[in-house]
Amino acid sequence: MKNLISERVADFIKNYPPFNLLDSTSIFQLAEQVLIVYKEKNSIIFTVDEPQHAHFYLVHKGAVTLNNAASSNVLDYCDEGDIFGLRPLFANENYKLEARAHEESILYGIPIDIFKPIAKKNEQVSIFLMESFASNTRNPYAKDQKGQLFENEDEEEVTKEVVLPDLQLASYSKKLVTCSTRTTIKKAADIMSKKKIGSILVTSNDLPVGIITDKDFRNKVISGEQPITASVKTIMTAPVITYQKNLTITQAQMAMMKSNISHLVITQDGTPNSTALGILSKHDVMVSLGDNPAVLVKAIKRTSKIKKIKQIRKSVMVLLSGYLEQNIPLGLIAKIISELNDTCIKQVVEISLARMDAPPPVKFAWLALGSQGRSEQLLHTDQDNALVFEDVPEEDLPKTTTYFLELSKHVTKGLNTIGYEYCPADMMASNPKWCLSLQEWKNKLSYWIGNPGPNEVLMSSIFFDYSLAYGERSLLDNMSEHIFRTVGNYPIFLVHLANGALQSPSPTGFFRQFVVEQDGQHKDSFDLKSRALRPLIDAARVLILSHSVKAISNTWERYEKLAELEPNNQELYMACSYATKALLKFRTRQGLANHDSGRFIQLGQLSKQEKMKLKRTFKAIKEIQELITLRFKVTNILG
Repeated sequence: MKNLISERVADFIKNYPPFNLLDSTSIFQLAEQVLIVYKEKNSIIFTVDEPQHAHFYLVHKGAVTLNNAASSNVLDYCDEGDIFGLRPLFANENYKLEARAHEESILYGIPIDIFKPIAKKNEQVSIFLMESFASNTRNPYAKDQKGQLFENEDEEEVTKEVVLPDLQLASYSKKLVTCSTRTTIKKAADIMSKKKIGSILVTSNDLPVGIITDKDFRNKVISGEQPITASVKTIMTAPVITYQKNLTITQAQMAMMKSNISHLVITQDGTPNSTALGILSKHDVMVSLGDNPAVLVKAIKRTSKIKKIKQIRKSVMVLLSGYLEQNIPLGLIAKIISELNDTCIKQVVEISLARMDAPPPVKFAWLALGSQGRSEQLLHTDQDNALVFEDVPEEDLPKTTTYFLELSKHVTKGLNTIGYEYCPADMMASNPKWCLSLQEWKNKLSYWIGNPGPNEVLMSSIFFDYSLAYGERSLLDNMSEHIFRTVGNYPIFLVHLANGALQSPSPTGFFRQFVVEQDGQHKDSFDLKSRALRPLIDAARVLILSHSVKAISNTWERYEKLAELEPNNQELYMACSYATKALLKFRTRQGLANHDSGRFIQLGQLSKQEKMKLKRTFKAIKEIQELITLRFKVTNILG
């Protein structure tokens, strides 16, 4: 009679080294004697200096950590198919590390007295063991693990030193010369002459509000437009374009070309709401030759044909692929690609405006929503956008709305042409529901926040992740102020937002098995967006909103800010920041390899190491959702 348990054990162990080097007879011989061990989470398997067991172990389900008991450091992480506890049995010594179940686990105990003679007879297995002991790894054939016990989780810290010319940090002048908004033009000119500088920063309450350059004097004073006795406020360029101090030459070039300016203001946190640290001018920027992002921005802005932008976007994808191959930190990649995407969107709007029969009747703003609004859209995914225009008299509203709906249809069609799919849920400015006046948007947002059902929470949450792609910034600022003011009046909204952040399906099921789609077009695929990225994005949003932080929409930057605001949770927040970047990088690589959005992953195409890397990010997801549950008391209030 067949032993079904032994057959299942044999079917499992034959897939993993060194058992995959054995013949079927030897595999079945081992399988018949395997000890099946169940371990609860955090339970000990063996401790330091404990005498050797009669078995070494293979992880069937779950995960095990090997720890240095003296320092409590995790030295290795054993996942499905990994062996551990073998070296002491061959060396005839006590255990040097502590093995502990990282989570609920099932182990196969392989009897050493049966394995040893089999290993001695098999030359390949003997070589595997010798190389394993010599290289201090569980699997010497995993080249990227050779010579180390535990792979560093922070991928960006272990990348080789690669410095591309267009990614060098830009040097800026730290000798700030400033004046107040009340300073006269003559006084400011005297200061600039005395200091022999080409620009002066205008501040109010120690915050940068404007900048004056030689060009402003030529165009606005010498031309006779303003007298020298007027205040600098009448000629300054405002608002200032600000960046953090670690911007690259490429970022500086793109920012200057994008906004048609020659100076950037470097501030403490990269926003106009913090102290200025210095000024970066065109003269400070070392222009790199060749096909770099700055060249692409210039090419995009020069074209008058949408199909030409589509061709340029292919170069953007080549650039993205190259950056990933170079292992450039994802945060930097995302900023560069987002700037290029913004430039593409802006140019599509410009071309669409040129095709209209008349100029816009009032000022408007084109808003990028979702991943592009968070500067996290690296691949060609679907478009999420909205349009807001200035309030008009009620009798003019229908005509004004009709104009902007027509414009929006041109723009969304153009975006589709260059590679952005239409939004399946029709969350686009070409939909009358997403093309509204400022007051109409305020009314809608007030309703969503004041009546927070599941759909309303989803709709309103989108507007915490938007950015200005084109048009009048004051309209966006006005909307943002209204949103935060309304949320302040309805504190229960945060609880509903927290509840929404907990609705994403779990990435893993029993024993950390990936949960895949059960039916439909993507049956048996893993939904990386819904099950892994979205929980982190949603959690960051509600947590940063609870601190009333308005200027940060990027997910990992939100977590980094949270780590600063809550030092007691710093480790968790930084783990979430890393996990978000790691997952987005993984999705981007998958998307480029399969020529799609990278959202749905075929697990059979992944290596064991790739699956393990994915699972490592899931721990942060579970812990951040636990924090949200406790902090916002979601179960008690909404359960």
